Amino acid sequence: MVPADSFREDVIAGLSLPQKALPPKYFYDARGSRLFEAICTLREYYPTRSELALTRARIGAIARFAGSGSTLVEYGSGASVKSRLLIGALRPSAYVPVDISEAALRGAAADLRRRFPWLDILAVHGDFSRPLQIPVALSPGRRVVYFPGSTIGNLTPGEAHAFLRMTRGQLGPSGAMLVGVDLTKDANVLHAAYNDARGITAAFNLNLLVRINRELDGDFKPRRFRHYAFYNTTLGRIEMHLVSLAPQSVNIGNHRFAFEKGESIHTENSYKYSIDGFRALARSAGFSGEKVWQDAKGLFSLHGLVAD
Repeated sequence: MVPADSFREDVIAGLSLPQKALPPKYFYDARGSRLFEAICTLREYYPTRSELALTRARIGAIARFAGSGSTLVEYGSGASVKSRLLIGALRPSAYVPVDISEAALRGAAADLRRRFPWLDILAVHGDFSRPLQIPVALSPGRRVVYFPGSTIGNLTPGEAHAFLRMTRGQLGPSGAMLVGVDLTKDANVLHAAYNDARGITAAFNLNLLVRINRELDGDFKPRRFRHYAFYNTTLGRIEMHLVSLAPQSVNIGNHRFAFEKGESIHTENSYKYSIDGFRALARSAGFSGEKVWQDAKGLFSLHGLVAD
């Protein structure tokens, strides 16, 4: 669980902004994690399918880039589905999954221990967007951070730069990153991916209000909000919002927040990059972009970065 004080502080601060906002990391309580796993199986949601396809097709080259005997650290490990492919090919000396959802982390670690009984696994429950104490005693070898799933797109370019710089500082000599990056593409493909016909993404978005009610003594009425996602062409990102369907007030403990009809809570960004654009960002943060792999349709990319 995320510490309640941090969750409360972030929610109160975000809802006090002129454009109300909530950090997307709080999507991932137990139900939110299950809903996201369901999203990843949707026909419209191409990122997971595309990333799995390119990982399967290029796993040998990806493992050679990472290097045998490495310590593999995965940020936002979730169910660790893609990790299984990499662990099987790379055979790292140790695996350190890091996730904000304790339930997802516990389940994934147990599954990987069954699949890979020879592997040293040390799960870290925490927020990878902040400096973490990553265990170093497991292996003296190279440290490789695996950051799949286009999660870096949830950060603004400035935040992504700061995150990459922070990670660069944690890697040590000869350290490397494998980063999943969603590519720029037709806006209709993007719209469908974040507005699925079954409404699972909408349920995922609205579950954030349910979590606030349960954990922070809130009184949101989720049916008075609707999911809204669109592609912002100027900023090159998908934006997800929760839009108030009527004038209303919401209480969270002793705090009250008023909503006008049509006013929204901005819950997530998902930036899309060109290959050259992301390489330039990584270079400015202290990495050399040594390798890049794409799926056959050019929808998604995996970047192999080496710390300068």
